[in-house]
Amino acid sequence: MIELLNDLVAEVEHHLDAELDLGALAARHGSTEYHARRMFSSLAGMPFSEYVRRRRMTLAAAEVVAGEPLLEIAVRHGYSSVEAFGRAFRSVHGVSHGRVRTDGGPLRSQSQLRFRLTVEGNTPMDATIIDLPAQRLIGHAARVPLLHRGPNPAIAEHLAGIPAEEHARLKALSNARPAGLLQVSADVDPDAAEGSELTYLHGVAVGEDTVVPEDLDAIELPAGSWVLFRTEGEHPAALQEAYAASATEWFPSTAWRLREGPSIVSIVEHNADFTRATCELWFPIERG
Repeated sequence: MIELLNDLVAEVEHHLDAELDLGALAARHGSTEYHARRMFSSLAGMPFSEYVRRRRMTLAAAEVVAGEPLLEIAVRHGYSSVEAFGRAFRSVHGVSHGRVRTDGGPLRSQSQLRFRLTVEGNTPMDATIIDLPAQRLIGHAARVPLLHRGPNPAIAEHLAGIPAEEHARLKALSNARPAGLLQVSADVDPDAAEGSELTYLHGVAVGEDTVVPEDLDAIELPAGSWVLFRTEGEHPAALQEAYAASATEWFPSTAWRLREGPSIVSIVEHNADFTRATCELWFPIERG
């Protein structure tokens, strides 16, 4: 994985004026575009597309200061018009190319990334590989923004709108693993960009032959392998740390990779005010 990400960064430098075939590059390393994007975002702290944009605008800034024609600069860095280039330039540098051409700045540069694997073992990873049959997740779904840290107000609002008796009904419908009430994040942007939308479902897992009540949403899950991480501690901090550690420690050191599908959280137990909890975090995986 580290070799793939460093090759990806090198390819970006050779394709600053054209689109990079990330899928083909990942395939040469025995991986997938989905897994590469998820790992890049987790390890770099930014989506792959954002890194490409920042690198293009870093190099373009020097050309703007040098007085080269704006249309030539725009086309060289993959933009079809000066207007599109100008919007991208301002989003990265915070000022227009006109001001930079006049004043020489201010400019925000993005250095070329280098990925290195540092084995620290400072985050215990209690991982179990489980094969699950085809099944479905059912419950109440809503579109919410992705947040990397802290409670998600949109999810809290969605849960507040579900009556207490409905939680009991859902739990009674559960007849498959993961057991109990589940927090499901589906349709997540492969770049995992903060603020991007995902589908959040509060519900349970049921067998594929289970009849789904008409008032519930459903997410189909094909048969496949899953990795289960068990976490304990402050909530949701311990859970969010496990998300990060899975990318920085577990996936780079194993033969498994993420496959497309939802991530699932099962709350095994928690204290009265929900500040501490024991959770199970499930990811769909496949052999690399």
